[in-house]
Amino acid sequence: MILAQFYHAGYDQHVTLAQLFWLRDSQGQPARSYVVADRPLTITEDFANFGSDLNALRKRLRQLPQVELFDHFPPYGAAFRRRFGLDSEQALELFNQTVSMKSVGNLTEFVRGHMLEAFAVEERIDALIRHFEDLDRAHQAVLKAKAQIDALQPMVDNLDRYAEASDQARELTACREALQPWFAGIKAQLLEQRREKLERELERLASRIEALTSEQQHNQAKRDELKQAIADNGGDRLEQLKRQIKDQGERADERRRRAEEYQTLTQRLALDPLGDEAVFVENRQRVEHALETLEDRKAEAQNAVTEAAVAFRDGREGVEEVERELNSLRQRRSNIPAAMLALRERLCESTGLPVESLPFAGELIQVRDEERDWEGAIERVLHNFGLSLLVPDAHYQEVAEWVDRTHLRGRLVYYRVREPKGASLPQLHPDSLVRKLAVRPDSDFYAWLEQELARRFDYACCRDLAQLRREQRAITRSGQIKAKGERHEKDDRHAINDRARYVLGWSNEAKIAALEQQQYQLQQRLQQLADTLSQAQETQKQLETRGTLLHRIDVYRHFQELDWHTPTLLIQRLEEERQSLESTSDTLRLLQQQLGDLEAELKEQDARLTGLRDERATARLKYDQAGETQAEAEALVERTAATVRESDFPRLDALRPEALPERRLTVESCDNAEREMRTWLQGRIDAEEKRLKRLGERIIDAMRSYQTEWPLETREVDVSIAAGDEYRGMLEQLVGDDLPRFEADFRKLLKENTIREVAGFQAKLNQERELIRERIDTINRSLHAIDYNPNRYIRLQAEPTPDPEVREFRESLRACTEGALTGSETEEYSEAKFLQVKAIIERLRGREGQTEPDKRWTRKVTDVRNWFVFSASERWREDDAEHEHYTDAGGKSGGQKEKLAYTVLAASLAYQFGLETGGQSSRSFRFVVIDEAFGRGSDESARYGLELFQRLNLQLLIITPLQKIHIIEPFVANVGYVHNDGGQHSMVRNLSIEEYRAERAARSMISAS
Repeated sequence: MILAQFYHAGYDQHVTLAQLFWLRDSQGQPARSYVVADRPLTITEDFANFGSDLNALRKRLRQLPQVELFDHFPPYGAAFRRRFGLDSEQALELFNQTVSMKSVGNLTEFVRGHMLEAFAVEERIDALIRHFEDLDRAHQAVLKAKAQIDALQPMVDNLDRYAEASDQARELTACREALQPWFAGIKAQLLEQRREKLERELERLASRIEALTSEQQHNQAKRDELKQAIADNGGDRLEQLKRQIKDQGERADERRRRAEEYQTLTQRLALDPLGDEAVFVENRQRVEHALETLEDRKAEAQNAVTEAAVAFRDGREGVEEVERELNSLRQRRSNIPAAMLALRERLCESTGLPVESLPFAGELIQVRDEERDWEGAIERVLHNFGLSLLVPDAHYQEVAEWVDRTHLRGRLVYYRVREPKGASLPQLHPDSLVRKLAVRPDSDFYAWLEQELARRFDYACCRDLAQLRREQRAITRSGQIKAKGERHEKDDRHAINDRARYVLGWSNEAKIAALEQQQYQLQQRLQQLADTLSQAQETQKQLETRGTLLHRIDVYRHFQELDWHTPTLLIQRLEEERQSLESTSDTLRLLQQQLGDLEAELKEQDARLTGLRDERATARLKYDQAGETQAEAEALVERTAATVRESDFPRLDALRPEALPERRLTVESCDNAEREMRTWLQGRIDAEEKRLKRLGERIIDAMRSYQTEWPLETREVDVSIAAGDEYRGMLEQLVGDDLPRFEADFRKLLKENTIREVAGFQAKLNQERELIRERIDTINRSLHAIDYNPNRYIRLQAEPTPDPEVREFRESLRACTEGALTGSETEEYSEAKFLQVKAIIERLRGREGQTEPDKRWTRKVTDVRNWFVFSASERWREDDAEHEHYTDAGGKSGGQKEKLAYTVLAASLAYQFGLETGGQSSRSFRFVVIDEAFGRGSDESARYGLELFQRLNLQLLIITPLQKIHIIEPFVANVGYVHNDGGQHSMVRNLSIEEYRAERAARSMISAS
């Protein structure tokens, strides 16, 4: 054990320190106990006679008054430093280093290491890093939110435009479908106006007919009177002649009218013109033959129309089906037909399963780009498998139950996919079809698909038929398949390069292009079918017209019906007889003239009445027809849904000026106007659909880019127009979370936390810097009291270090806080400020790959002691002028180095021990141990050092060989001799200086005798 007893005469205070060492394990380090006592203790009285039980000694020590027992050095050191008035551990460190110090090497390092305490900076650095990480999270949140909003806003804007365009297209389509009832409503209004006008016209005609009839009846009575007078004057024969002439005239007119109609029919039917009876008979025979063959031709025309109509309908359905498929494909990436996707949608909607959990095999497989020559053949082999649904084992029960209870209205194949059991893949043929396939790498079904493809579709892709004959399972580029068992198959019901039927791949751009080409071809074919149908209908119409003409001409069965010449000759003979009779009587002639005039007037009145009655009949017919047409139009409007009338009719009213500018509608022009407006609406619909296509492509590209950039946020979101609301919800969430508040949080963290912490850290470092200057001033006051040389003293000088790393660090700290604590809102937050803080924090935290260099840098630049370089200035007391400047002890003689070392050491001890001048009441530690410090130097430097320590009232324990005894002796009060006999047993003998001198004198006398 080691024991040391200290006594303070001024306070009559004892302090005993002891350290006890013992071995618990012969192979390990010794265990230790530490004792601090406020009373004298000795080894023989207080630490002996405890036998082999060390715990008994420890128990006895604890029972002693004013004695503290410690198991560890830190509390022991704190206890005795408190009693000795040592404020810091550095004082004890200086005590330990003084034992072996011989000279001052680098003055800066000595001052930093022995005279200045290190600042506990680790906790502040940790706090600074924590606050920065808070800031960095806020900063990343701001940048991420900004980037997401910047990406989502245009997408949502396009979604709004897409929705607007979709609504516009739907409205235009609805308007197009509502055109017929809308125009029916317009026509009904126009017909109502026409009927009102016709009603007024009928009233006017009825009034005129009534007046003219009354006048005619008066003339008829007068005519009867004239006829009676003529009869009385021999006019009976004349009347008879007139009746015969009239009858023959009517017969001649009727036959002439028939003959003219017959001539017209012969011209339209390409028959010979009417001449004599022989021509009539020839034409009659030709008409009968034509009527016999007409029905067969009409039946053929009807069949042609029916076939063309069916073909046109099928073609139109094909176009519509392709259009539906294209619309579906443009809203997704899959090549699977829309009907199969709809079936999966029904399944997922009923079971609540996510769509992405039930992929079709074709959505996860595609032909490699370099093997596109084989794509058609591979599609044939894998077509049915590609349309199969893959059901994870976890969802199998739900899917199976739904399929069993549901009428699918189609065919569905699905596979139960179990977890793979680690089986190795079958060995594939070198030319295997499977080697030409790629399975989507991020799919959960990758392993199962890889096994299934290798097991079922290991077909050799043959370059020629010779190889096909050799292989057991093989396929050619043209699509001929050879299976086990010598079965061969080639299905050419569809073209092998028909991409419209392709189902493989997770990109459908090629299929869309193929379908667009097919759509164009189908539309061209549909136009041809429409032309064919139109031609067939025109032929049928011509046959109907010809049949009507043939039936009309077939009415004339006898030539006499058309012979108007014979009655004309008879009229001529009767007229001659009448003229002969009239010339024989003047009275009769006068009466006949009056009767003729009256007959002419009656005839005119009759013609006028006939005309008026015809007009009335025509007006009545028009009125009735208008009523019927109006009723039909109103019925059509009435059958139209109320929602269509309420929503689409007003839209059509608004579109009419644009579609039919300055067009005044009439009943007759409504049909043409309807066709024109339908064409105009179709053009608008086509334009909106093209716009929708462009917008849809932009939206899909934006969604795909967004998912690539932020996969975590979009892992459950599809890339489809249907998922637009989910992206809109993301934007609303981001906007609703208030991005400016993120920025405000960032500024607040930057100012109130990180920047303030940086400023506080800088202020603390600056405070330590000033404290060092104060400590140097304190040390200089001690040095000022010491004569380094006659009339000269030493002053320590602290100058800013030229080290570039330290200077750059201090400049960076200052740059981080400049303008951040002034209250300026414009300077408070800036990316540049953040990057300045980030650069410092990353080095303090340790950058990736540079952790150790950054740790060394941190220790260096945050230790304020390294901010200074120290030198010693020897100055005259008279005028404080500098005599000599020392940056270190290099280049000095041995004595000069020792003298500078003693001076600096003495000043350091005075500072660290807190030495006070002024007598016995000073409470300060004054014990110093020096090992061989005076063994090699000059006598002058040794004497200087001893005198210096004596002036500071330091108690020295000097370990030294005997050659310097004559220098040391005048300063020594006690001497301890150490003797080790054989190197195994050390002994110490303590003597006072007087005892030592007496014994030395006695030995000298014995030696002299």
